Amino acid sequence: MTNFVTRFAPSPTGLLHAGNHRTAVFAYLAAKHYDGTFIIRIEDTDAARFKPEYEANIFEALAWLDIRADKQFRQSEHKARHRELLKKLIVDDTAYVSKEMPQAPGDREEVIRFRNPGGAVAFTDVVRGEITMDTSDLGDFIIARALDEPIFHFAVVVDDADEGVTHVIRGEDHISNTARQILIQRALGVEAPVYVHLPLILGNDRTKLSKRRGAKALTEYRDMGVLSEAMLNYIAFLGWNPGDNREYLSRDELIEAFDLSRVQKGSALFDEVKLFSVNQHWMRALSDDAFLAHLNKMLDVVRPTSDVGRTTSYIGGEKLRKAVPLLKERARTFGEVREMLDGELSCLFNAPALDREKLLAKEPADRPQTAENGLQGLLKLVEGLGEGVSAEAVKETLMPLADEAEARGKGGRGALLWPLRYALSGQERSPDPFTLISILGKNEAVSRMQKAIAILEG
Repeated sequence: MTNFVTRFAPSPTGLLHAGNHRTAVFAYLAAKHYDGTFIIRIEDTDAARFKPEYEANIFEALAWLDIRADKQFRQSEHKARHRELLKKLIVDDTAYVSKEMPQAPGDREEVIRFRNPGGAVAFTDVVRGEITMDTSDLGDFIIARALDEPIFHFAVVVDDADEGVTHVIRGEDHISNTARQILIQRALGVEAPVYVHLPLILGNDRTKLSKRRGAKALTEYRDMGVLSEAMLNYIAFLGWNPGDNREYLSRDELIEAFDLSRVQKGSALFDEVKLFSVNQHWMRALSDDAFLAHLNKMLDVVRPTSDVGRTTSYIGGEKLRKAVPLLKERARTFGEVREMLDGELSCLFNAPALDREKLLAKEPADRPQTAENGLQGLLKLVEGLGEGVSAEAVKETLMPLADEAEARGKGGRGALLWPLRYALSGQERSPDPFTLISILGKNEAVSRMQKAIAILEG
């Protein structure tokens, strides 16, 4: 499609959440799908609320998603143009300076109002079809506080027209603004764009997603270890679908599939659990090298919760590489990977201190020395393993002995495997002992088992 131009026009007056960035994602994907142009316009004219750090966060989040503008503007750069067209409307008598009674200290005594002709305004929305709005109740609405202070309705009309925006993609809460903007477009003699009003995004409480109700800034999810591919994938499905049963789409697949006719009318639910599930899919799809590279990047973004020495003790090591399949299986984000490495998997990188009572925690009262004898029997089997053995092979080697213990009395299997798990990990919660032996390697596993046996013999 020729001459297809979309825009994302955020106001840097606060940190934007996923709902705000959904507009950017849809506008970007649509522009790329139709071989068009994607514009980013920073609406920075609210000097009282504008903060540079908010603007920086917008671009930081977009860069993370790898959403790049074909053209970029700042609304404040257009002040002369806004002033010029406000004067034109006043000269044409479609706007006028109105003397006002100040409602509060600091209010202006004069504003510029649009002379509303009244009547019905109709437009076709891509999502909702034909919409007709009665403008009579709007009265003569304000379009500027002064010649150098246009308000939102006027400024966006001028900027969209001058920048050649053909499709305005925004949330459905802007539908009520559309009639005013169409009236201004008619007065200026500019063509109305195609409107695409997206369904609201709701939080888990079924109210509109908002920072006030705990919605996170998009960069917070990056810092939690969510992949940008996963976030883009998830956001794209908030009010849109490809028309088939596909759930996981890459950037290129999203661009190819993103037809605006597939945007839904019904509200979308932002579900963090679902986001993490999507992220886990993309984490599992990574090669082991890519997984480790993302983990290293994650550690650069998030400050370690433990001491630096502990952090550097596992990054880049062979044990960490061996643990990747386990991490892919159990972690939903790279933040959770970090928690596992600092928690239940810390035993992989630091030999544990063992407690005799815990080694004996599951020993049957009527079968003394089960733990010690069991560990000695298991030790002989482990010593016969080769280096680089898989967890499944370890299990096949050790389980017959555990099954024999169970046959001799209920609880025998646990009485045998519990001290093995604890000897290897020093923790009550850890991966199974077969996985631990596979990751630790035979020599390290033997050393830890010998230490546990010595404690039991002492």
